[in-house]
This record gives sequence, structure tokens and C-alpha cells, in this order.
Amino acid sequence: MMNRVTPIPEELLEIQTSPCISIYMQTSRRYPENAQDPLRFKNLVSRAESDGIKSVGKRVIEPLIRHLRTLQENQEFWNNTLDGLAVFVSPEYFRVFKLQQPVNEQAYVSDVFFIKPLLRIYQMNERFQVLVLTRTEVRLYEGNRYRLDVIEMDREVPKTMTEALGSEITPPHTTVASYGGVGQGSSMRHGHSSRKDEEEIDEERYFRAVDHAIAEHHSKPSGLPLILAALAQHQGIFRSLSHNPHLLEDGITADPRLLETDALREMACQVLEPHWQRKIDKLLAQFEEAQSKSLGSDNPFYITEAALGGNVSALMLDEQRIYPGGIDAASGDISFSMTSPGNDHDVFEDLAITVLGKGGEVLVLPSERMPTASGVAAIFRHE
Repeated sequence: MMNRVTPIPEELLEIQTSPCISIYMQTSRRYPENAQDPLRFKNLVSRAESDGIKSVGKRVIEPLIRHLRTLQENQEFWNNTLDGLAVFVSPEYFRVFKLQQPVNEQAYVSDVFFIKPLLRIYQMNERFQVLVLTRTEVRLYEGNRYRLDVIEMDREVPKTMTEALGSEITPPHTTVASYGGVGQGSSMRHGHSSRKDEEEIDEERYFRAVDHAIAEHHSKPSGLPLILAALAQHQGIFRSLSHNPHLLEDGITADPRLLETDALREMACQVLEPHWQRKIDKLLAQFEEAQSKSLGSDNPFYITEAALGGNVSALMLDEQRIYPGGIDAASGDISFSMTSPGNDHDVFEDLAITVLGKGGEVLVLPSERMPTASGVAAIFRHE
């Protein structure tokens, strides 16, 4: 079973039916290291069960625990993990994330899901997808500058030309007939197109089916940039018929069958870097203009007030800055903590969750690209 890596779904940012259980743990990709993962998960589930019984009672928490125990006993699942795991369950929701980097072991029972570790993973590293396309195979990868993994494609995505076209693949039948007298040497194709023409027709139909399925079932839900890895002649054909707005103009022009995963990742990062820098440049220009019109700010208190009111269209955070504390959504107050920075309490992560929950965009930038010294910058929707 391949791994399916997905971005934070919107429902995690919405109000859930209480109680909500959130579990995080580090996992291993290979045996024998991964042999202990189910036991460690079992211990975290037991911790959540104990906390849940104390807070909401056994009758309420037990149905959620049963979902987690079923996952705990799924050996196929534990044989196909990545570097980390995040599991969320509530009375109306159950979702498992396979993560491409480790996370601290944590188990929470609360009125809402604890998603800060996910936010840090998905917002701090520019993520992308790579579509590997040949005449005989389709694969989809997802990752960042550090990791790249094959992900399980939706069942609607054809993995081969035969799967895409089935019995509709044009059979190679070409009839060449000669006309005229002996020695005239004239001939013409009769009744059927050439085999080359037929192969090109099949190729276009195959690529069109792949493009539509990838766009609908992967690019549209994830919103991630898509990089095409294919031979030069296939790059041109695929782009000429693609309607995927997430497909980048530049791709990896090579035979992907000859590329190891690390080489594919490095080449994808080279393609993505100019795209990422252009995106940052555009956002910085928008912030400069917005600030001149009182539609932008670097003040955490002003930004928090605007975020809670749904007035932040874009938020920029310094990846090196952490402010221990939190935001009280009811009062709009920021409370700063004197304790050591950690994953559990960070004003900026609370702010990011608020902005995402109101439909805004969040980008975590390198310190040298931040337009402000405060570690935070926002563009407002209106004054």
C-alpha cells in the first residue's frame, strides 16, 4: 500500500462535535524499527482514554476509542507508515495523516482538534507534487525540499494507458494500396490513418484523462504546485491539452524512469524555486502597497483583532520567530507566556489557525524575506 499525504483539510479548522481526540507520534518506515509503533500508539490511545473518561465519561469516550483500537490492530497500516502520524477522531469525524517528518508524541482530549504541529509542517515548508508520466505509467509524488514520497492516487486516476482507454485503444491497422501502372511507384493510404497518427491520438486521449483526474482528485483538493516529469515530447503534448491551473510552466525534462527519488526531488526543487520566489515577491509588493493605504500592519495586536473579525486576507510569519502564549478567541486578547517556547503555546500559530479558519492565506517565510521586524505581517481585506 502506497502512502497518501494530504494537506490540512478545512474541516479541522471548523467547530467539531465534542469531544475531539488528537494523537501525534513519530513512526518508522522500515522493519525492525517500525515493530514498536503499534505498541507506542496503543499507549497513546490509553492515555487519551484515561483523560477522556475523566473529562466526559466512559460512555461518551469509548466509541471514539474503538476507532483508534481498530487502527491500532491494522498491521497493513503499520507496515506502510512514513516519519510521523497524526490521528483525529470525534463523534462525526475520523482522519489519519501520514507525515513526512517526525512529531513529538502527544495525546489530547478537548473541545477542538489540536492542529498546531500540522500547521507547522504544512505551512513552513513549501510543498509540491510531481507527476511522473510516461506512455506506460503514471505516478504521483508529494513532498518538500527535504522529502519526496509516492502517494496513493485516487482510484479515478488511470495508472496506465490501458487503464485510461481500455478497449478504446486504437488498434494499429494501416492499409497501403498502390495505384497506377507498373513502375509508376505511386501509393496512398486507404481507409485508415497511419500507425503513428493512431498512436498520437491514443497518447492525447490518455494524457487528457490523466490531466483531468489529477486536477480533480489531487491538485484541486490540495492546491499544491504540480511539476511534470516527462520526456520533452510528452511535456509539449501534455501542456497543450492540460486545464490544470496548478501545473507549473517549467517541468523536469528527462526520462523519469531513470531518476531515483532523491534526484527527482532535487530537480523538482530547482523547478519550484523561481515559482516560490515570484510568489513571495508578489506578496511583498502587495503588502507594501497595502501598508501605504492603511490596509497592512506588522502589529500583532491589530492583526489579531482583524483576524478574529475575518479581515486578514494574507498573513506572513517569520519561520524563526516563536512567541510563547496564546490568543483568547472570545476576548481577542493576546496572552504572552514566560515559559520556554514549544509546540503547545505559540501566539503566531494561534494567529495562523485563526486566519486559515476565516479563509485567509498563511505563508511562513525565511527571516531574510520578511518585510517587517516584528516577525508578523498582514494584508487586510478592508480598513
